[in-house]
Amino acid sequence: MPRRDIPDDVRPTGPPRTGRITIVSASVGAGHDGAADALGAQLEAAGFLVDRHDFLDLLPARLGRVLSGTYHRLLTTAPSGYQRIYAATERSGSPGPVIRALFRSAERRMLRAIGPRSQAVVSTYPLASQVLGALRRGGRLNIPALTYLTDFSVHPLWVAPGIDAHLAAHRVPAAQAEALGAARVLVTGPVTGARFATVTEPQRRAARDEFGLPHDSPLALLVAGSWGVGPVRESAAEIRDSGAAEPVVVCGRNTALAEQLRADGFRYVHEWVRDMPLLMRACDVLVQNAGGLTSLEAFASGLPVASYRCIPGHGQTNAAALDQAGLAAWIREPQGLTSVLSGLVEGPLGERQRAAGLALFSSGASPVAAITAVAAPAATPVAARRPQLAHPRLKLAAVVLAATVSLGIAAPLAHAYGSDPGRLSTVAHRFIERYEL
Repeated sequence: MPRRDIPDDVRPTGPPRTGRITIVSASVGAGHDGAADALGAQLEAAGFLVDRHDFLDLLPARLGRVLSGTYHRLLTTAPSGYQRIYAATERSGSPGPVIRALFRSAERRMLRAIGPRSQAVVSTYPLASQVLGALRRGGRLNIPALTYLTDFSVHPLWVAPGIDAHLAAHRVPAAQAEALGAARVLVTGPVTGARFATVTEPQRRAARDEFGLPHDSPLALLVAGSWGVGPVRESAAEIRDSGAAEPVVVCGRNTALAEQLRADGFRYVHEWVRDMPLLMRACDVLVQNAGGLTSLEAFASGLPVASYRCIPGHGQTNAAALDQAGLAAWIREPQGLTSVLSGLVEGPLGERQRAAGLALFSSGASPVAAITAVAAPAATPVAARRPQLAHPRLKLAAVVLAATVSLGIAAPLAHAYGSDPGRLSTVAHRFIERYEL
């Protein structure tokens, strides 16, 4: 098996290099953007200028917002449908024809966003990596393109042919990426904000005072992403009833969930928290359901992590990967809450996980080191012109048609349920491929 730690040829030497790096993320939840924020801050500290772009804005006809909205609705109202889509795309290993056509329509926008001065481009979102990989394969992008894997489990869409390097936080996702055929997989450790760090007991007490939290109870920080999705009310009730910890619930932007929890009698309920490093300092254990950036931030804070009532798709595969890595206990049944949470708060299980989490940040490797080492001299991408839709009604028809297939969501759904996506997907495929909307 090829060596996955950063080899000597990608370790920076001498004084920090300067130049310009482009980061492409996506405002789908907050994890991809959060990883891009942390990468950008560290690259700027290393002397680079950083350009940031949202992949959703690079898709034609505002369809990026359709993608994000559809994903959100599936998670909140039809999680079993999302699980079927996730499983179908996991089996196929590649995007369907409609999505591939849509990616092609985003290529020119991607090239314009990168611009002529960038020395490398980094993606923190799998669909952006697919577009970048295609541009590299086609010779239209002549600077290195890298993918930073924000998840601990690697869905096939994360692995795009043409990408120069895939950066993984741990050997478990690195091995999964290699098994899927990813090029040059490097174990670089995770990247988080600088304020996520271990604290002393006096600092913990001060953080509890800041949030009005009790000093005499173990506190379980229950998170469900920026959208507050999943069976959060059930999880909060079961944590409280376990007697192992008092739940402190963060609902993100889900105001309705926060109101429901307060009506249920929970005392410590927050919506969007601007100072998550401080709230993590106040708590004893993190309970999460998606396995994304918040888990990495907890590791950096010395906070043990449990996965519980995980959302479908990546939530469950991330829980399995974190459990395999010895970083987060996966509690599969409510009966296991009391023993596992108690062990994480004050037992040997918690000590082992704290040590394993902190070790991720002490290896000396970093994504920024890998990006810095492979950054190439600036070059000018060349964009080919495509025919345009001049008439407003034709453009409106294209938008409606493309929105109907929702970035290919209809096709994998039909595939998952064993039916034919139909002629609409074929028409949409040809339409989007020919015209840049």
